Amino acid sequence: MISRRTLLTATAATLAAPAIVSEVGATTAFDWKRHKGQTIVVSLTKSPRADNLQAHQKEFEALTGIKVISEQLPEQQQRPKMVMELAAGNPSFDVTHFSLHVSKRVVGAGKWLLDLRPYLADPKLTAPEFDYADFGAGAVTAITQPDGRIDSMPVETDVWLVYYNKKMLPKMPDTLDEMMQTAARLNDPKKNVYGFVGRGLKNANVPVWTSFLLGENQLTVTPDNKTLLTDTPEAIWAGQYYKDILSKYAPPGVVGFNWYECQNSFMQGNVGMWLDGVGFCPPLVDPKVSKIYDHVGVGLMPAGPKARHCAMFNDGIGIAAKSKVKDAAWLYVQWATGKQMALNLVNMGGGASPRVSTYTEPNLKPPTKEWLQTMLASLKIAEPGLPEIIPVTEFRDVFGIALTNMIGGADVASELKKATEEFKPVLAKSLQS
Repeated sequence: MISRRTLLTATAATLAAPAIVSEVGATTAFDWKRHKGQTIVVSLTKSPRADNLQAHQKEFEALTGIKVISEQLPEQQQRPKMVMELAAGNPSFDVTHFSLHVSKRVVGAGKWLLDLRPYLADPKLTAPEFDYADFGAGAVTAITQPDGRIDSMPVETDVWLVYYNKKMLPKMPDTLDEMMQTAARLNDPKKNVYGFVGRGLKNANVPVWTSFLLGENQLTVTPDNKTLLTDTPEAIWAGQYYKDILSKYAPPGVVGFNWYECQNSFMQGNVGMWLDGVGFCPPLVDPKVSKIYDHVGVGLMPAGPKARHCAMFNDGIGIAAKSKVKDAAWLYVQWATGKQMALNLVNMGGGASPRVSTYTEPNLKPPTKEWLQTMLASLKIAEPGLPEIIPVTEFRDVFGIALTNMIGGADVASELKKATEEFKPVLAKSLQS
C-alpha cells in the first residue's frame, strides 16, 4: 500500500525547502568571473534537460569566462560510463548530470561526488540570486543522501502522462480500463494505425509497468526497501495490463522501442496514445518534425482499479569529488539549476521545474496550456516510479527482460515470480553494504 509521502518535486503549492544557511545572499563578495580562463568538462544524459543546458551554454561562458566542453550520451551509455569512471577514481568529467532514481544511491555509497553543503554555506562561493530556499522541500529530499550529504542540485522532475492524438480521440480516457478499450477501438494494423505505444525495450520498459502498478496503489518494494512486491496479485495485474496493451495494440517491433522510437511513431500520426515523460513534448508540437503538431493532447495518467497516481523521476547535477576545478564546476552547477534555466526548461517543455518560483514567473510560456495544466495536476498525484535502492539498474535489467518476454507471449505470473527470485539475493547483498 502506498503511503502518502512528500512529493520529490516542487510546485507552487510545495513548501519551500528548509534553508541550509541563513547567510547566503547577505554579502556582495560573490564574483561570477573569479575563475575566468578555466575549462570544465560536463557529462550529460541525452534528454530535453541536456538540450536545455547545451542550448544556453554560451550564456554561461559569457557570464563566467569559463570554457565548457559538454557531451550528451544516450542513457544506456552515459549511466554505466559515469559509474565506472567515478569508481575508478579518474573521471573524464568535472560535472555530471544523472538520474537520481538510477544513480543516487550508487554515487552516494561511493561518496564519489562532492558534498555541496560547504559551498552553499559560503557566500563567496554561492551567488545570492541562487536562492537555495526556492527549491521545494520534495526536491531537497530527492537530492539528500541517507547520511545527510547533498551531492547534487535538482535539475528537474519528470512526471509521466499520456500524449494523445486529438484527431483519433477527443479526450483522454479517465481509467486504465477505458484506455485499454480505447486502444482496442483505435487499433487497425491494416491501415497502419495503432491504439497505444510505450517502451518495450528491456530496462527502459520497467517504468511503464510500474506506472500501471501505481494504479493498484502499490510500489515495487516495501517502504524500508527490504522486501520486493513484484510478484503480488497487484504486480501480476499490472504485468498483464502491460502485456495486453503492448502485444495487442502497439506497432510492430515495439519490443525494441525506447522513448525515442515511441516519440517518432506518435509524431507520424499513426498512434492514438503514448505513455511517457512530461519532457518529450517539444518535438510533438513542432511543425517542422511532427505531422500532428496542431492536434497533440496531453492527458493525466488514467486511474487504476485502486488509485490514480503517475510515476515520477528526478534528475540531478553534481561535481566529481576528484575534479581539479571544483570551484569553477560549482559555478556551472549554480547556473544550470538557477531560476532562469529552470524557467527555460519549462518554457521549452523539457520537464517540471524543482523551483517554486518558476510557476509564478511573468515570463512563463509553456508549449501549450494543456501541457502545463496536466503537468501541475500530475505533480499532485506523483509517486516514485522506481525503488530507491542501490542496484536499481540491475532491477531494471532483470524485470525488463521479464516484461519483454511477456510481450512475446510468456506467462505474466511465471515471469514475475522468476524475476523476483532472481533479484532477491541482489537486493539482499546491497542491503549489507
